[in-house]
Amino acid sequence: MKTWRVAGINFDHMHMGDNLRMVYNHPRAEIVGICHEERERMQDTIEKLNIHDDRIFSDVDECIEKTQPDFAILCPATAKHGEYTQRVAAHGIHILIEKPFAASLAEADAMIEACKKTGRLLAINWPLAWEPCYVTAKRMIDEGKIGEVLEVHHYGGNRGPLFHVADKDEVSPEEVQREKNKSWFFKKAHGGGSMLDYLGYGVTLGTWFQGCRSPIEVTATVDQPIGLEVDEHSVTIARYEHGLSKFETRWGTFTDPWVYQPQPKCGFVITGTKGTIAAYDYEKQIRLQTVEHPEGFEMPVDKIEEPLQNPVQYMIHCLENDKPIEGILSPDLCRIGQQIIDSAVQSAAEKRTVPLVE
Repeated sequence: MKTWRVAGINFDHMHMGDNLRMVYNHPRAEIVGICHEERERMQDTIEKLNIHDDRIFSDVDECIEKTQPDFAILCPATAKHGEYTQRVAAHGIHILIEKPFAASLAEADAMIEACKKTGRLLAINWPLAWEPCYVTAKRMIDEGKIGEVLEVHHYGGNRGPLFHVADKDEVSPEEVQREKNKSWFFKKAHGGGSMLDYLGYGVTLGTWFQGCRSPIEVTATVDQPIGLEVDEHSVTIARYEHGLSKFETRWGTFTDPWVYQPQPKCGFVITGTKGTIAAYDYEKQIRLQTVEHPEGFEMPVDKIEEPLQNPVQYMIHCLENDKPIEGILSPDLCRIGQQIIDSAVQSAAEKRTVPLVE
């Protein structure tokens, strides 16, 4: 069978190392090139995945032209998603871009159009999309176990984006403080802040849980940390025809949820007309309330099989079977999430409720 050639373009986001490891572990995929302006940003991945010098580049166009990948994984700073997507799309290859979708709805639309022109796939990866607890929750919803979804409540975040690197390797608090003023995560012009980092998780999975229904209006507020130009905490309320949903983002949780769940717990509570579901990041069970069991009960999460275990598996599956990108990774669903994000940014800035941005 074909071996799929994959390039990793821009290492601004630490998730690049995780995504390239998925390529490295896939039996029908090969890392043919990686690219970033500064080699230092790639060094950890170079060493861990044993990437040879002839596959390491500092120029995007040279990397793609010399390695001829089938698809590229992009991990630039949020504000550069549009720029990098359009640049890579011009080479006529498929694109898997790490969350969030974009820094604005206009940018997201430009990304969709750039890939549409070449007839190539565009997928937006949300790491939580592969968590068995959320896949199980969606199955319960689709099977009608809790009736029609009325509310989605999400609390998402971690100690902060600088406390870990690829493979969730921890960084010392001293190093975090040294890097804070230099990191794009804390620069407004680069799309920094907890809202742009984490709201996409809540509203995109929330849109998935609610059957792709869009809200009517959005109300949001953010904190204003002294000495920072971006937020570390935000709360967004979306009003739908069927009710209200709440999405909260937090850099500064007491613990990271992949080590110890903080309080409040990171995850989703979903309320329907006939029951409720509580599902939390990385946990091996979800909790349901139903008409038959109002006292509630826990059930184990589904065992997820290939090709639905990670974005690289799924991307290759779609390419091998000539299938479109569907579900949480699809541009159409993610566009609704981006509408909510844009509306939340506007609402927080203007300190008022705003209609959904079109």
